[in-house]
Amino acid sequence: MGAAEGKAARGRARAREGGGGPGPVSRGPEARTSLTAFVLGGSVAAVPLLLSAPPPSLLAGPGFQGRAALALHVAGINAALLLAWGRSPGGMYQIAIRACFLGFAFGCGLLLSFGPSTWKHFGWYMCSLSLFHYSEYLVTAVNNPRSLSLDSFLLNHSFEYNMAALSSWVEFTVEKFIFPGMKQITWLSSAGLLMVVFGDCLRKAAMLTAGSNFNHIVQNEKSETHTLVTRGVYGWFRHPSYVGWFYWSIGTQVLLCNPICVVAYTLASWRFFRERIEEEEITLIHFFGEEYLAYKRRVPSGLPFIPGVKVGL
Repeated sequence: MGAAEGKAARGRARAREGGGGPGPVSRGPEARTSLTAFVLGGSVAAVPLLLSAPPPSLLAGPGFQGRAALALHVAGINAALLLAWGRSPGGMYQIAIRACFLGFAFGCGLLLSFGPSTWKHFGWYMCSLSLFHYSEYLVTAVNNPRSLSLDSFLLNHSFEYNMAALSSWVEFTVEKFIFPGMKQITWLSSAGLLMVVFGDCLRKAAMLTAGSNFNHIVQNEKSETHTLVTRGVYGWFRHPSYVGWFYWSIGTQVLLCNPICVVAYTLASWRFFRERIEEEEITLIHFFGEEYLAYKRRVPSGLPFIPGVKVGL
């Protein structure tokens, strides 16, 4: 989990850029199931209303009544998931569990975000992270259901991805106790939040614009439906999905005021996307030939100091 956050390593969950026109939109049962489960998980944010307690107190030290209410809430949600999807075919329960977990993380992030808690900015981060992973699944379910799988949540992205996330949490926690004032720079965290929102919106816009041929699994063979998309956000950048992910990942660390991870994520992300874009553009040139070369000359990659693959004259 953690931050697509920079170290998006090679693995099964890599986003295919460049090709693919929009196909028919199908809102299947997977999308409805995931959305219902996400909302159920997120309902934890409403527990303080039932207790008439300030939101942060539920996580910071709720007392016996608060802990009992939280435990009952979690148990009730799990029972609801089992009753609703425990015997459903097609792996619906596995979808529901993952979406509910992300919703629960989002709800906990909301609880931390409101009130005087010193973990407020980490709450913003939790909301951003959980919403990123859930929306990856939901947009795929709506936009390209044929490619949908549990991997579409991107929760099992790679070992490197998980280590990058863990390192950001460790840095935030250590620095919060040693230099508590560093984690209370609201204007800097707000700037990071804006980067996160911009990056995630750009990535989702790229997924929706590319349509049914946007796939989390790299495609190495051209299908009959592959077309070169140059409209919308693809008219701004050749690789808008990667641009969005790049700035989203760095933004999460600016939000957390993590100076070490800001530098590490920037360098790791830049190196990964430089290699990834060069590798992918070779495939796109093979797919589309002069059409892609003309597009490449006209539109920038979108990432700083990454021109893409060099083509000899």
